[in-house]
Amino acid sequence: MRKILIIEDDSNICQLLDLLLKDSYQLTIANTGTDGLLQVTQGQFDLILLDLMLPGVTGESVLTTIRKTSQTPIIITTAIDDKAKIVELLKNGADDYITKPFNLDELQARIEVQLRKGSRELPQKQTLSYKNLCLDAENLALKIGESQLTVAQKEYQIMALLINHPTKIFTKESLYERVWQESYLGGENTLNVHLSNLRKKLKAADPENDYIETVWGMGIRLVKERN
Repeated sequence: MRKILIIEDDSNICQLLDLLLKDSYQLTIANTGTDGLLQVTQGQFDLILLDLMLPGVTGESVLTTIRKTSQTPIIITTAIDDKAKIVELLKNGADDYITKPFNLDELQARIEVQLRKGSRELPQKQTLSYKNLCLDAENLALKIGESQLTVAQKEYQIMALLINHPTKIFTKESLYERVWQESYLGGENTLNVHLSNLRKKLKAADPENDYIETVWGMGIRLVKERN
């Protein structure tokens, strides 16, 4: 049974999530950010539901700390409907978000999407390289030299898909649907944020090279290597 960590201080929401999810998933509930981080260090989880408004250590701090060592999918649950804030959270490593009060069917769908296996997008080889970038499929990691990049799960999957098809141009629609495994409708902003974030991390780690380019009117691909 898949394991989900719920980091949420509202007891009523915790009870609701327990009733909704307990038959399908093994649940662990943490009521503070500190306890949530402790649970992450003590166990392996397939997904994390993270509230932002936590006592003590905030949800934003929890997200940043988890992303230093783990690429476990994280869905933010928040009463904040601020697009700029949501974009910031996606840039900092959140895989998805849902605003409160949330629709239970929608929440279940978003959980299923994040947990759905994307193995067909992963490389057959254990490692693949492009320019100075190495994709480590066994550890789901991106490395430049000896440095491992801290990337979100979707950022890794985007890069894995591009490296496996180094000459292919993906439309934004096809790229989103293959990585997120859901309809592209409404997903453009999410994809753009992940692409921007991934480009910045690659540029910071390897300033001399560009890895992802937009082909005007066509889509996204790896930057062609010059002979």
